[in-house]
Amino acid sequence: MKTSAFLYPWDVLGDPSAPARIADLGVRQVTLASAYHSTRALTPRHPSHRIVTAEYAAVLYPPDELYWRRRELRPYAAGPWAAGDAYGRAAEALAAAGLDVHSWVVLAHNSRLGAERPDTSVVNAYGDRYPWAPCIAQPQVRSYLVALAAEAAVRPGARGTELESCGWYGLAHLHAHDKIAGVPLDDTAQYLMSLCFCAACEVGYAESGLDPQELRKRVQGALEPVWRGGPVGARGAELLADTLEFRARTARDLQESAVAAVRGRAHAGFQVLLHADPAAHRCGPNAGVDPAHVLGLADGVVVPCTGGAGLLEPFAACGAREAVIAANFTVVSGMGGRPGALAQEAARAASLGATELRLYHAGLASTADLEAVRKSGVVG
Repeated sequence: MKTSAFLYPWDVLGDPSAPARIADLGVRQVTLASAYHSTRALTPRHPSHRIVTAEYAAVLYPPDELYWRRRELRPYAAGPWAAGDAYGRAAEALAAAGLDVHSWVVLAHNSRLGAERPDTSVVNAYGDRYPWAPCIAQPQVRSYLVALAAEAAVRPGARGTELESCGWYGLAHLHAHDKIAGVPLDDTAQYLMSLCFCAACEVGYAESGLDPQELRKRVQGALEPVWRGGPVGARGAELLADTLEFRARTARDLQESAVAAVRGRAHAGFQVLLHADPAAHRCGPNAGVDPAHVLGLADGVVVPCTGGAGLLEPFAACGAREAVIAANFTVVSGMGGRPGALAQEAARAASLGATELRLYHAGLASTADLEAVRKSGVVG
């Protein structure tokens, strides 16, 4: 199966051997970050550094001042970790090694935006803001994300793009020094803690026939047993059912607008994939989607499979023959990946409908992990 490896520009820039090393894995494509959230990343083979600290969410190329000048919200240019056109220079080096380059665009995940414009963030039922999570129901946020998708995706030389976080973001987030694991939250409790109650969402709930203030009380009441160590219970399932139509519609609107904006700027044949989860209520980098809708909208999906390949089945069941269904496997042992078992996991994914593979992450993985990938025989 066709395979792509994820990379950051700083994995390539300043390391002349990096493009050939990636090509030697047998991959044909690289998915290269062009807009990315804050992170601290290891670069275990780079000749001049070992740790890169990206201090805030930024575009990794120079944003077009004319394109952004009349917009209320705009992206931040990267600091020294990806100065200037870091994406463009890395993409050129990778292409020179014979690799196809696709852009990797993170959308609704931006802590700096939330810090500087707290009014744009998700607000939970208790009134707590999530500064890492822009609320996609807000018109100014949606407009910003759609514009960002178009500019960051269609970079010179890119043959396609993968849009991450193209939907709701919620509680689950590896924030700096996270300390939220004291009480375990099941899937429904995670959803309830991710419901937004900003002014725009309250209007959306009201238009769906829900009283926002009463809804807040219902969410708090459903979660109260959780804080005492119990289950969220049937009330949580009722709340999920009551609120999902508005939430799913809002996410679909963003996804439709983002894909249309990318295609409006791209050349013919430019591939557009979404990082996706087939459960519409889920939040995060792999946005919850309706499988049939998203496969009728985009060219395909990238599906998280490190914990098992079962999430592929709802997409494969749609019968979209030309769609890309890419199984995304972590190949970093220290992050829970099993590169030594990649052959078995890839075979399982193929049996469930995967048409391509994604490897997360060729820059972060140890040399031993990359050697295990190369020896797996599945990359090519």
